[in-house]
Amino acid sequence: MIRIENVHKRFGRFTALNGVDLAVEQGESLALWGINGAGKSTLIRCVLGLIRFEGRVTICGVDVQRDGKAARALIGYVPQELGFYDDLRVADAVRFFARLRGLRRVDSGSTLGRVDLAGHERKRVRELSGGMKQRLALAISLLGDPPVLVLDEVTASLDAAGREEFVGLLGGLRSGGRTLLFASHRPEEVLSLASRVAMMKEGRVERLCAPDSLPGKPRTVHSIKIRLAPPHAGRARAAIDLLVAGGFEARMNGVGLVVRVDEHRKAIPVRLLADARIAVDDFELLSAEQASACKEGHP
Repeated sequence: MIRIENVHKRFGRFTALNGVDLAVEQGESLALWGINGAGKSTLIRCVLGLIRFEGRVTICGVDVQRDGKAARALIGYVPQELGFYDDLRVADAVRFFARLRGLRRVDSGSTLGRVDLAGHERKRVRELSGGMKQRLALAISLLGDPPVLVLDEVTASLDAAGREEFVGLLGGLRSGGRTLLFASHRPEEVLSLASRVAMMKEGRVERLCAPDSLPGKPRTVHSIKIRLAPPHAGRARAAIDLLVAGGFEARMNGVGLVVRVDEHRKAIPVRLLADARIAVDDFELLSAEQASACKEGHP
C-alpha cells in the first residue's frame, strides 16, 4: 500500500532523513515515534509528495514524485495545524474542499455524520470548538473515500475529552480496513491505534516494534485545587461529572474541587470548565503535603 524506499532529505547541510525504508500494508496502522526533529513530519511531507527528496515513495504503486496528483488522490491527510476559512459555514467548507478534490457532488450531511458533526452544517467554522474543527478536518480528508489516511500530530492541541473522541473515530476507520500512517508523541494513542511502531531518531528508523514495546517513563501526577466563582459554586457536582467524563480524577473538598492531573495537562480542567460556562474564581497547584491533607478530608 505504502512503500518508502531509501528516502533521503537534506535542508542545506542538515540531514532530515537518512535512508528511510518502510512498508505499510493494506489495513495496517503504522505510528511514527520520536522526539521533535527525529524526521517524522518531514517523512510525512515526502509521502504526500509536497517536497522533493532522494529515493522512492509509492502509494498503491503510484510514484508520488512522478505522478503526485494521482498519488494524493489516494490519500486523506489531516495536518497538525488546520487551515479553514472561519467565515464559511461548515457545509460550505465541505463542498469547497470537495471541489478542490475534483468531486462534483457531495452530501455534506452524510459526510459530517461520519464524524459526529451532523446538525452543525449551518454553523460558521469559527463557532466550532477545537475538537469539532479537528473532526471537520477528518471528514474532509475522507472525501472521495481514499484508502490511505495520513495524520501528523493531529491531537496535539486537543483536550482529554477531544483526544479520546478523535482517537475513537480513527479506531473505527482502522477497524473498517483503512490504512493509517500517523505521527504521535502520545503513548495512549499509539497503543490504541497502531499495529506497528517505527522508532525514529536523527532521520533514521532505528527499529520497528510492537506498540506495547514503547519506551515509557513514570507519570508525574499533580493535584490542583479549583474554587468555583459565585453563582457557580453550587454547581460543584456538575463540575466533577464534567471533569470525570474528561478523564480526570476529581472530588469535592471544602469550598473547592481537587483534581489529579498529569504534568502536561494542568490547564485542561480549567479549560473544560470554562468551555462549559462554569466560572473559576481561583486555582492552585498543591504540594504533596497539601494534597495528602486534602485526601484526608481537610479543606
